[in-house]
Amino acid sequence: MTDAANAKDANTTGTGTGTGTDWAAWQRSWDRQQEWYMPDREERFRVMLDMVEALVGPEPRVLDLACGTGSITSRLLQRFPGATSTGVDLDPALLAIAEGSFAGDPRVTLVAADLKDPSWTEALPYDTYDAVLTATALHWLHSEPLAALYGQLAGLVRDGGVLMNADHMIDPSTPRINAAERAQRHARMDRDKAAGVLDWADWWALAAKDPVLAEPTARRFEIYGEHADGDMPAPRWHADTLRAAGFGEARTVWASPSDTIVLAVK
Repeated sequence: MTDAANAKDANTTGTGTGTGTDWAAWQRSWDRQQEWYMPDREERFRVMLDMVEALVGPEPRVLDLACGTGSITSRLLQRFPGATSTGVDLDPALLAIAEGSFAGDPRVTLVAADLKDPSWTEALPYDTYDAVLTATALHWLHSEPLAALYGQLAGLVRDGGVLMNADHMIDPSTPRINAAERAQRHARMDRDKAAGVLDWADWWALAAKDPVLAEPTARRFEIYGEHADGDMPAPRWHADTLRAAGFGEARTVWASPSDTIVLAVK
């Protein structure tokens, strides 16, 4: 089944909670759409969970920051059944998929909150977390609000706990490398799209036509517009900013030609 067919069928194959919506199909469709941009996405998740286990153990309390459909939480619970996760996001459509996917699972709490609101932490069910994990989300923030958010997160992570941010982090000191990587990546993406892979706009167009997701998708675009334009500072900026926020150590623990995981330990 093609990506488009899978997404179109998600509202008819019937594993949802009273809606007839196959939330697992929407999850798979979202994952494939994201993998079009990041073919090494699963490797990033594996490294994140490796470091969670190494530093805080196999039963962590995790804050899945800007959780989207719950991609990190899903992999966390598959690997660590004794873990708990609080997923936070503002996107009503992606939260709807997460809510449908994790309905009835007492290990998961989902919170609608705006990370730019200084009081967003008040909606969390816990005061501290063993790990804060986030992927492909915080580049929507400009540097100043991101630095402020890192300061808030330093207050949520327990001593010895970790924060990991996996995201696009561009090093401006290597323009030729950056240009070559971008050209190769976009050539691969063009080939895949010609073969029928859904891109961001295609996926959201399907969500907007779905009987269950149409209304939250409309609200989502009222909140965000077509796309947010944040900053993408270099990994060193993230590490330095995290240390300044109160973390004892911070450095890159994984990198692809375009993405990086920066890990900070409280």
